[in-house]
Amino acid sequence: MLHMVDRNFGSLVFEDQGCGPAIVMVHGLGGTSNSFQSLMPSLSDYRVLRLDLPGAGRSAYRPGVPGMTGLVAAVKNAMHVTEIECAHLVGHSMGTLICQYLAVQSPRLVASLTLFGAILEPTSTARDIFRERATVARKQGMTSIAETISTNSVGKTSQHRNRVIQAFVRESLMRQDPMGYAAHCEALSEATAASHEKIDCSTMLIAGENDTVAPVAMSRTLAGKIQGARVEVIADIGHWIMVEAAEHSAECLRNHLDELSS
Repeated sequence: MLHMVDRNFGSLVFEDQGCGPAIVMVHGLGGTSNSFQSLMPSLSDYRVLRLDLPGAGRSAYRPGVPGMTGLVAAVKNAMHVTEIECAHLVGHSMGTLICQYLAVQSPRLVASLTLFGAILEPTSTARDIFRERATVARKQGMTSIAETISTNSVGKTSQHRNRVIQAFVRESLMRQDPMGYAAHCEALSEATAASHEKIDCSTMLIAGENDTVAPVAMSRTLAGKIQGARVEVIADIGHWIMVEAAEHSAECLRNHLDELSS
């Protein structure tokens, strides 16, 4: 079994496991480092850094640099303190946007992108929803949000096939600090698209066929903006791709990494 170390940088908590070429994993809104747990058995020959973003999971909420700028800085800080000079970035949902920003702003840090449920930028309707959700989190906590997200963002087939998937998503939301979750919602409400023409690393987009948060069409649009990007669609699943289709997700990621090392 590979040795895993919990590391801290200020209030930021991240898991550092294995050795070999580096992978940095960035979770989405309401997620944690556990969002990627199903991928870990296939990455035994890599060093994998999994963050809990500031205000999510075990990383305490501390008011600081706001918005997506602060979240991108947190990932860069984690790479700096662990002396990772270049890594394959793996993101989910909001984390895919953070990965895109990093590939644009600091291309030397990014060897490749593998993006699950990739986001281009929020629609105007989505921006309003995020603002409203931030208000609910601050005033009422996470219970109603967790119930809604675990029902609406997990594919219906996945809900019927394995009820543990929905329970996992609900628990991930319930464990969020309401203030941190609200801050992430507000960051997304103000987020803009990355300068995709500046992304020149190998990029794979993995989409759930029934994803209503980041629809397949959004991944295809994004692929058209990033030179050489490819799209893999996994049938009968929703937005929590790595949890709903664990083996297929791991296979997609591993195939992408193996192509780059061959």
